[in-house]
Amino acid sequence: MKIEQALEIGKQALSNSETSLIDCQFLLCHLLQCNLTYLHTWPDKKLTEQQQQTYSIYLKERIKGRPVAHIIGQRGFWSLNLKVSSETLIPRPDTEALVSAALEKIKPSMVIADLGTGAGGVALALASERSDVKVVATDFSASALVVARQNMMDCQLMNVALWQGDWLSAVADKSLDMIVSNPPYIESNDPHLQQGDVRFEPLSALISGSDGLDDIRVIGQQAQRCLKPASWLLVEHGYQQAEQVNAIFLQVGLTKIETIQDYGNNDRVTIAQQPL
Repeated sequence: MKIEQALEIGKQALSNSETSLIDCQFLLCHLLQCNLTYLHTWPDKKLTEQQQQTYSIYLKERIKGRPVAHIIGQRGFWSLNLKVSSETLIPRPDTEALVSAALEKIKPSMVIADLGTGAGGVALALASERSDVKVVATDFSASALVVARQNMMDCQLMNVALWQGDWLSAVADKSLDMIVSNPPYIESNDPHLQQGDVRFEPLSALISGSDGLDDIRVIGQQAQRCLKPASWLLVEHGYQQAEQVNAIFLQVGLTKIETIQDYGNNDRVTIAQQPL
């Protein structure tokens, strides 16, 4: 079987998916340890018998709905290639808006907390861009922190510390210059939870009460205790939640509140400042 044949077979097998070609390209690139350019340059390259068998297994798993990131065990985020597992949320491009917004506010020697770090994507992206800051990545899930630690070691980033705890429970008062978080923000009865990749991701990383805002409320309340004066809180949220998040931040006394958009021009990250 040639590469071009493998792509065509995969597209047909995954014909019910809107991302069938992209999925097949990811699977083949991982299988052949190559990049997309290689697939385009060498379409007549033949797969070995073992590679064909493995590719067939990949396709069967994808047909079942299993995310590509879980099949190959990794996902690209920012400039990093991160390991992922069923214990962590799969990093998504929308969350890069959170990284971009944080980088605009960061100054040298800051201490930054990434709450609910999961596989460590946001924390490691910030640490990779700013070696002059310290990033504390927290998560209540020990299993998620195992994945985050492996990613930290693979990326060789020593300016990151991993703490197990529920949001800011393990963080001292007035100790942080910035808090970033991509918390759960999906409503518990959202029908999309029964569709696509989220069916295979931990519900604890997705659901946050009947309106999807329970965890953001907790973070807003705890942030006031842990942020230094004039420090920043940046939280990712659903594209229809900006107004509610703004109200939550106002209620706890935060100021200079603004919302920025993701790559799709949807409201995605709300930023607020601790008063002086």
